[in-house]
Amino acid sequence: MTIQTDADGRLVHLLTLEGLPREALQALLDRAEAFAAGGDARQSLAGIAVCTLFFEPSTRTRLSFQRACQRLGADVLGFDAASSSTTKGETARDTLRTIEAMGVRGFVVRHSGDGAVAALAAAAAPGTVLVNAGDGRNAHPTQGLLDMLTLRQALGHDFGGRSFLIVGDVLHSRVARSDLHALRTLGAGRIRVCGPPRLLPGEDVLAGCEVFHELDAALEGVDAVMMLRLQRERMEEGLVGSLEDYHRDYGLTAARLRRAAPGAVVLHPGPMNRGVEISDEVADGPQSLVLRQVANGVAVRMAVLERLLGGRG
Repeated sequence: MTIQTDADGRLVHLLTLEGLPREALQALLDRAEAFAAGGDARQSLAGIAVCTLFFEPSTRTRLSFQRACQRLGADVLGFDAASSSTTKGETARDTLRTIEAMGVRGFVVRHSGDGAVAALAAAAAPGTVLVNAGDGRNAHPTQGLLDMLTLRQALGHDFGGRSFLIVGDVLHSRVARSDLHALRTLGAGRIRVCGPPRLLPGEDVLAGCEVFHELDAALEGVDAVMMLRLQRERMEEGLVGSLEDYHRDYGLTAARLRRAAPGAVVLHPGPMNRGVEISDEVADGPQSLVLRQVANGVAVRMAVLERLLGGRG
């Protein structure tokens, strides 16, 4: 039993993909795949209130969760940290408790602190459900799930004979961590990671991965390339020389992409820094699945909310 599961092993929150059993992960993907194909949502969350509790900016994740709630029939409450009582010193825990007292049962939480959503889940009242929409550099489980759904649609359900490459600022990326957890759980054949040495984390995160510092070599023969945003807010730390240098060494261009396997697909969690980690011709090209990722985000988040709040677990 963990904070994420009850004594019977059922999900009560979704905080991380680390340690999530393969059967549970596949069940969420199967349900999301049905939603993505036009499956009936059946208003299964009618009468249930869900708050998008975001302490960091977001476009895709916030709107995707709101759309998922709408399709399931839930009542959605938006939370804007900039105009809330957090600017007066109220803690995230007190904010959660206050909104709980209004009869809100579900919370989709984004926070800058590693482990912050798990801490809120531990403080929540019985029956309250939390979904981690990204905490620090720790985890972004629904992004990991939507990436896996997108890969399944493109490459098939069996990842065992496939090779996957994650490129860029892995050190600061919660998306990369969730993708790595999911790829390992789903039995990916080969996982490669490439980036500047100062933007790669330690062996605890990269266990079992092939590590590259040269993108051309890393791309050889891979079936999927998963680009990461270069987090410009970290530039002041001097972790890369310049945006131009980064693009020269680690930017994905059409010429570079030809080193991958024929028909290799390209993913990016967004927002994209065009001309930095990815060129326009790749971002908008036939191998790009970026917009499919966005569409799949709604289906995945429907599956997660239904499982946690609709009694499907």
